[in-house]
Amino acid sequence: MYLNSIQSTYGSRKKSKRVGRGIGSTLGKTCGRGHKGQKSRSGGFHKVGFEGGQMPLQRRLPKVGFTSRIKKHSAELRLNELAIVAADVIDLDALVEQNLVPAITKKVKVISSGEISKAVTIKGISVTEGAKKAIEAAGGKIEE
Repeated sequence: MYLNSIQSTYGSRKKSKRVGRGIGSTLGKTCGRGHKGQKSRSGGFHKVGFEGGQMPLQRRLPKVGFTSRIKKHSAELRLNELAIVAADVIDLDALVEQNLVPAITKKVKVISSGEISKAVTIKGISVTEGAKKAIEAAGGKIEE
């Protein structure tokens, strides 16, 4: 095999349109652009979504949904996940260290889901009313 004998496979390269080559080529005179109008002219451009002055679809439809900016920085934790933490005092740093919440988290709330039998001390983390009762029943305490 020589470099000068390499050829691309038949059909892999489509032949380009040769426009303006006479009436018999089907691409003569108007070159396949039809007659008149913005699209027939060179540089005939309009922005994406433009519908000729009609109200565009993206403006006709109502706005939907909402993305909370706080959601990214807040997390919730179940009661049974508190038992996993090896530290004596459970705070945000201890939870991040154990990979229970993402490192970006700024607010954590313990919810009353699951059970806890281990006595834990919680510091700087908000707790729901049901979770507070369960933690105190297990012999733990909550420091604000």
